Amino acid sequence: MIPADRATHRGQHIVETKDDDKPDGSATGLARRVDAALDRRGFTTRGLRVRLAVVLVAFSLVPVGAVGFGLYRLTNLGGPDSVCDGAVTADQVHHLLGSGRISESKGRYSATEDYTGNTCTARVTSGLFQTSTAVAQFTITHNTDDGPGALASSDARLFSGDSAGSVTPDVAWAVLPEGCEKGVRAEVRTSETGQDETRARLAVALANDVAKARGCGNGVPPAPASLSEKGIDSDPDWANLCGLPGFAPAKNPEARWRMPQQVTTATAPIWSCTIGGDPRRDSRVQQFAITTEPQTTALGRKNGTASDLGRAQWVAGGTLVTSCQGKDVFFTVTGGYSSQLEKRYLFPDQDDLVRQFLTAGGKAIGCEPIL
Repeated sequence: MIPADRATHRGQHIVETKDDDKPDGSATGLARRVDAALDRRGFTTRGLRVRLAVVLVAFSLVPVGAVGFGLYRLTNLGGPDSVCDGAVTADQVHHLLGSGRISESKGRYSATEDYTGNTCTARVTSGLFQTSTAVAQFTITHNTDDGPGALASSDARLFSGDSAGSVTPDVAWAVLPEGCEKGVRAEVRTSETGQDETRARLAVALANDVAKARGCGNGVPPAPASLSEKGIDSDPDWANLCGLPGFAPAKNPEARWRMPQQVTTATAPIWSCTIGGDPRRDSRVQQFAITTEPQTTALGRKNGTASDLGRAQWVAGGTLVTSCQGKDVFFTVTGGYSSQLEKRYLFPDQDDLVRQFLTAGGKAIGCEPIL
């Protein structure tokens, strides 16, 4: 007979249990049960049990590793708080390029030096397995002897407010504030077009950071209040070219094809007009620019230099300088030429072209008579 206190009833069966198999709830009892369970499943040696433990730990860490991997690839967790020696914050980079992990390459970038290639590059990489990378380049550029006309672009959107600069599909730039060296500007380029307002704000922020690093500037210009609208292609009014009343240089009579015209919709810092450039018909492109912001260039008037153009004098290829309301203003006339044509110039009388532009352009921006 099995004593009643040594038996349990399971339906009609009576099963004997041993004292050391009773679930006593202690750590020792738990260890015995785990040991017995492993024996029943064939893990009878220490080596096998160690391997099982490793596998179980690995599986337990999979969710944690997956989360960590995702955070690393999709966010900037643990990444830099800023780039370009603090000139641009991580939030600004994300706003420009999108979310993801930020990295930078600075090379010899320095906010206090002027040299070719003074660029800091920021990259944002995102994606778990197939990654995409967006790139922004922040550059400090010093104006060359080409003059401010090299910055002119008829498709530019110009800043309004107390900051000076523009945005094109290729680049946003802003000059350093007044009181800093002239001809130095900050540029922002991205791997994709668009984001005009964001690129403009970053160009101004970078210019202000450069001014701070150099200890110059009369105040800190704010971000642009707005950007002008992009000029549209239109047919020129040959009696009032580029929208300048009375600007009517004689056109080459053989230029019979349509010559599209594009003009910026604002005047500061650099008004620009382009005529021509349709490669299917006539590849000649005539460009005009008026620069009203002296900070764009280190060029200036040369004392004692004679000129047959009244108060204007040549200072660079295609660029003249004169004074207007007490400050330097630059007029640029370039292009309109093709060596492949018998009559090479779109406007054959180049002297008359320059004189008319100085007269009509000067009146348009309120200058005293130049000629």
